[in-house]
Amino acid sequence: MYNGGVFLGKTQFFGWVQNDVLDEIVCVLTIVGALFVMFSKQKNEDEYISSLRLNALSWAVMINYAVLLFAVLFVYDFSFLWVLIFNMFTILFIFILRFYWLLHQASKNERYEE
Repeated sequence: MYNGGVFLGKTQFFGWVQNDVLDEIVCVLTIVGALFVMFSKQKNEDEYISSLRLNALSWAVMINYAVLLFAVLFVYDFSFLWVLIFNMFTILFIFILRFYWLLHQASKNERYEE
């Protein structure tokens, strides 16, 4: 095993950690639930809905990487870890918000109702 040196003390790369499992359960359920919402089929799934999905996905990816780029440049230390954890969910949530907003806007549009 690698010893980190005099200043760093003993460093371990792998080991057992006593941890509450609630964090992992919430994270997994949030990701799986958001994926179900993202890929659930609409009642009238057509090409227009597919284009709305693509638009929402491209927005989500662009905003996700804009947040990540901002964090890389301006956020340091342990706060950066929190930004990365938050960034795991931004694509999912921004996609869901944008897609349903576009869907709501389309339902108000009379041209789509035809």
